[in-house]
Amino acid sequence: MSCAVRVLLAVGLLVFATGSFAEAYEENPTAVERDVDYAAGKKAMGDKRWTEAAARFKAAARRDPDNADLQNYLGYSYRNLKQFDLAFAYYKRAIEINPRHRGAHEYIGEAYLMVGNLPSAEQHLKALRDICLLPCEELADLDKAIREHRAKN
Repeated sequence: MSCAVRVLLAVGLLVFATGSFAEAYEENPTAVERDVDYAAGKKAMGDKRWTEAAARFKAAARRDPDNADLQNYLGYSYRNLKQFDLAFAYYKRAIEINPRHRGAHEYIGEAYLMVGNLPSAEQHLKALRDICLLPCEELADLDKAIREHRAKN
């Protein structure tokens, strides 16, 4: 096997291994590798241990307060804890940091549906239509959630 093939295989394995933590919309997908609390928060989130996820993301956010991904994950954790005021505050902070953050727009839209605020969810769907020039998962997910919400109400 040539040296170039070995290098390509090694890079591919590295991307595969680190990609398991990264979300498509993350601004800095390698940040999780540099912060033990961020990594532990994502693990807890994956295991649906929302209180631990929120605590770990909060610790990481104290060191990196302008990380839109961390703010989004804090919002998601608090949303799953049914603490909507905190969830909205963190989602809004993520969008303030990065107005084009697809994940934050999707998740805040879904949270608005959970509290019965369809007009606000639709605003975030519109934002995703402007952001996603090509089809994106976040747009499709929020669009589906809104259609299901309308069908129930």
